[in-house]
Amino acid sequence: MQEILTHLENGVLTLTLNRPSVFNSFNRSMALQLQAELDRCSTDDHIRAVVLTGEGKAFCAGQDLAEATDPHGPALQEIVSKHYNPIILKIRALEKPVIAAVNGVAAGAGANIALACDLVIAKESAAFIQAFSKIGLIPDSGGTFFLPRLVGMQKALALMMTGEKVAAKDAEQMNMIYKAVPDTEFESMVAQLAQQLAKMPTKALGLTKKAVDAGFNQDLGAQLALEEKLQTQAGQTHDFKEGVQAFLEKRSPEFKGN
Repeated sequence: MQEILTHLENGVLTLTLNRPSVFNSFNRSMALQLQAELDRCSTDDHIRAVVLTGEGKAFCAGQDLAEATDPHGPALQEIVSKHYNPIILKIRALEKPVIAAVNGVAAGAGANIALACDLVIAKESAAFIQAFSKIGLIPDSGGTFFLPRLVGMQKALALMMTGEKVAAKDAEQMNMIYKAVPDTEFESMVAQLAQQLAKMPTKALGLTKKAVDAGFNQDLGAQLALEEKLQTQAGQTHDFKEGVQAFLEKRSPEFKGN
């Protein structure tokens, strides 16, 4: 069984978590398959944007607890270090836009993998749950890094400690996610956003992502120096030249992603 379904069309690679009978909860196999696909995204120039979504009713319910509690299965430390941490690092290192298309509940590691993506668009019927405290664990998969930066320390700690369920519309209002959309418009909105990003200057978007990530961890002087370095790189791309030429000719640019 393919636990990650893939579909590449017009520069957009859609990765679908495919364990719907257990709400797309992660086991070792699915985690490693997702890692492999993210590696492919980094080297395949035909891929200019990535959509991560779930099959069936849920986006992802987090870790498959049957695996986590199996005495013959991977230890909790191994699950975090070898399954989830590489996924988060690969998403952030990927110099292409990654959209989490949250089609249903996103709980535990599932919620935090979504929040690690560049943009999160969710069905209004979807919800986000920091479910870790309900089983005596702490948020992993970057949750303690991303969530406080998105919603502030007080709100993040409250959501983590109480395990409160957050409806997609509320998640949008507290700046946890980019956008919540009506269920009937979800697929078309995701496709529209993904196609828009795939047609943009991919190198510049990747360098923008790198700069924003670096800004969390350095002072203003270092950030300005990094902007100078990355802007120089962007200025050497085909897409910069095309963008300027299109502006001067008063036409829409045709970016190639390089």
